[in-house]
Amino acid sequence: MAKDDKLVKEITPRDQDFAQWYTDVVKKAELTSYSRVRGCMILRPYGYAIWENIQKDLDRRFKETGHQNVAMPLLIPESLLEKEKDHVDGFAPEVAWVTEGGNNKLQERLCIRPTSEALFCDHYADVIQSWRDLPKLYNQWVSVVRWEKTTRPFLRTSEFYWQEGHTAHATAEEALEETRRMLQVYIDFYRECLAIPVISGLKTDKEKFAGAEQTYTVEAMMHDGKALQAGTSHYFGDGFAQAFGIQYADENNALQYVYQTSWGVSTRSIGGLIMVHGDDDGLVLPPRVAPHQIVLIPIALQKAGVKEANEELLARLAGRFRMTSDFSDRMPGWKFSEYEMKGVPLRLEYGPKDIEKGQVVAVRRDNREKYFLPLEGLEDKLQEILDQMHEDMLARAEKSMEDRIYEASNWSELETILKNKPGFVKAHWCGDPACEEKVKADLQATSRCIIDEELEEGAVCAICGKPAQHLVYWGKAY
Repeated sequence: MAKDDKLVKEITPRDQDFAQWYTDVVKKAELTSYSRVRGCMILRPYGYAIWENIQKDLDRRFKETGHQNVAMPLLIPESLLEKEKDHVDGFAPEVAWVTEGGNNKLQERLCIRPTSEALFCDHYADVIQSWRDLPKLYNQWVSVVRWEKTTRPFLRTSEFYWQEGHTAHATAEEALEETRRMLQVYIDFYRECLAIPVISGLKTDKEKFAGAEQTYTVEAMMHDGKALQAGTSHYFGDGFAQAFGIQYADENNALQYVYQTSWGVSTRSIGGLIMVHGDDDGLVLPPRVAPHQIVLIPIALQKAGVKEANEELLARLAGRFRMTSDFSDRMPGWKFSEYEMKGVPLRLEYGPKDIEKGQVVAVRRDNREKYFLPLEGLEDKLQEILDQMHEDMLARAEKSMEDRIYEASNWSELETILKNKPGFVKAHWCGDPACEEKVKADLQATSRCIIDEELEEGAVCAICGKPAQHLVYWGKAY
């Protein structure tokens, strides 16, 4: 089948219109559909299967670090939400409210959760009494609602799916250790499961989570050079504990406030997966998160024995890999294009000549490399190829990010880079929010995170020239 006849011709090239390319891929790969509620997406089976694999990987990591899953209510009484002022002020513009139940007006408005700090805190105030009750290491898998003005599937939607961890500790040191530990869990998850490298560090006070004392972030770079905040881990200190009265009796029977953390990753990670690895033919999915790791395409299916041989091979491999197959009467070329667009990591072709030779043809999605593999020991060889594919995808993403991290020592350099070169810029900052706001207003860029590095002697702020307090990654973001 000629290239122009392929289904992939309907995908806009990335470098022609990246936003349209993204929309095309999400639509053609059948990841989501739009719902009748503005800004809310329908996660279709293929998109949800990716999310399920993300859940499985993260949930395993959470449980290995001692966390338990719980489920909090969807609705939050307004009086409960307002107990922590900074928190409620931060979310007020995005909150959706329930004002009626059945035919009756409610005496108190109920907030549809934008996040669950208030619910966890109210629960912790009930169940934490003694130092023996600590730590509480909880997580939940839910959807939340934030009434966004502009939306795009996965990246910013009015309702989205995520996990939110909420923990309570006896000391500030323990809570800070938890905050940083979960940040590292996210770093490892992105590299080991999604083949996405990230930068990490502390958010500035202006960019931190509402109600947090400190927010740590992992930031990924997309194909167009923009940043995606891929996950956050927050240290709350004892601020929420004081607002909600979460106290425990220590070993000396003295009352103390707990120290808390919160951390989360959402379906936004799927948007990052698309934009980091995808190409002009559609999705390119890392093997460890792909709904189907391998697709089997029979060749010359009409010939005697081919169907049966492919069914036997499919049954053999399905015990070890997430498999799919296409026994339809469509032409092989159409099938190749279809599963390339869906990003299936490895394609197997198995026809009469292959059956005769006792081999199968394997083609990688990421670089189209072709292998002729003997049926003997096939499973181990396929696993080896899938593992190498993950490492190669991670290496390419790392190089792409490293090649687009620049340094600026003054305003002129910062302005020139941010206006003309997609990517991140390392530049010193004095710590004044006015300088941070100038970068946002004049260059449409924001601080992504503070880098944990010692400053050189005499370092000055790239924005105003005053003595520097921090080294920061700056960039444009989704």
